Amino acid sequence: MKILLIEDEVKTVAYLQRGLTEQGCIVDVANNGVDGQHLALTGDYDAIVLDIMLPGRDGIEVLQALRRQKSTPVIMLTARGEVDDRIHGLQTGADDYLVKPFSFLELLARLQALGRRGRPQESTHIRMADLHIDLIARRATRGTRRLDLTAKEFALLAALARHRGQVLSKTVIVEMVWDVNFESNTNVVEVAIKRLRAKLDEPSEIKLLHTIRGMGYLLEERSEASA
Repeated sequence: MKILLIEDEVKTVAYLQRGLTEQGCIVDVANNGVDGQHLALTGDYDAIVLDIMLPGRDGIEVLQALRRQKSTPVIMLTARGEVDDRIHGLQTGADDYLVKPFSFLELLARLQALGRRGRPQESTHIRMADLHIDLIARRATRGTRRLDLTAKEFALLAALARHRGQVLSKTVIVEMVWDVNFESNTNVVEVAIKRLRAKLDEPSEIKLLHTIRGMGYLLEERSEASA
């Protein structure tokens, strides 16, 4: 899942960003309402976690602006616990509401539920040749061999698999697997591709992950890898 976190509390941001990243999520962060609204309107997210009390522009204003253009699922996250505040947020267009302090596991479960609701057409399983990817369990196998992937390697494989047969450029992969603050001039994509290929293809006769020189990377069933 790709999540936008609009929150100004440094400790909360660090806690949620670390926890969600460990779960394989891509997390973009805005620490004020102005930047948060810009990202919400211009980015493509599975869900947004939005605090009400924000500098620059409060969460209700951000939500109102978002709902005029998009239906991205939103969880309101705030220290306010009064019933009137919760009702206001839900009436404005929030899909769910959590009051601080909260359980991270509960937030994660609600985000996953909203993500499934927002994209019901997407299968939770991807199959290609002898590759099987379970997007919910975050598990990948080739035949009877389970792939021991890191969170980023799994996210990379899932991104390529969702667009199988399509060449993805380095820039596109960075947007899908990392976040808006990532420095795309580094070689981290090449390194991640190399590690993923070693786990995915090297033990198998049929190669799935291919490099298309000058263009990007492709997941496709072939007998030989492209040079």
